[in-house]
Amino acid sequence: MTERRDNSTRTKARKRALDILYESELRDRPASDTLAERIGLGESPVRPFTIELVNGCIEHVDELDAAIAASLTGGWTLERMARVDRNLARIALFEVAHTDTPPQVAISEAVSLAAEFSTPESPSFLNGVLSAAVQRVLHPRDLGAE
Repeated sequence: MTERRDNSTRTKARKRALDILYESELRDRPASDTLAERIGLGESPVRPFTIELVNGCIEHVDELDAAIAASLTGGWTLERMARVDRNLARIALFEVAHTDTPPQVAISEAVSLAAEFSTPESPSFLNGVLSAAVQRVLHPRDLGAE
């Protein structure tokens, strides 16, 4: 029972982090400003895990984007990715690289949110990109990255 509640709480935190990152990108404003605004409004509490995810994506965006970009195939670029997919990929990769979330959980959560909020093709696309990107984040030397 505790595990299910924790999972639900973490899922809600990821969804809120996605909302904040997506809104920031859409409005072309720093995610830190959007996060501070959401915390200040207090309409619904911003969970500590949401804050960790948003701040982690802000702090490590270059590292995360490099891993995502290097994992894209078929003429796809980071800029061409749907905003939702790009931000879900950032969240999942941050979790894998900088939290205790197992890779398969981070990928599964991102794919699930993509199924809910993005295009019909997004879940399989994101699954493939994240599977490759996770390997780059966890084993960079094995893939020739520095």
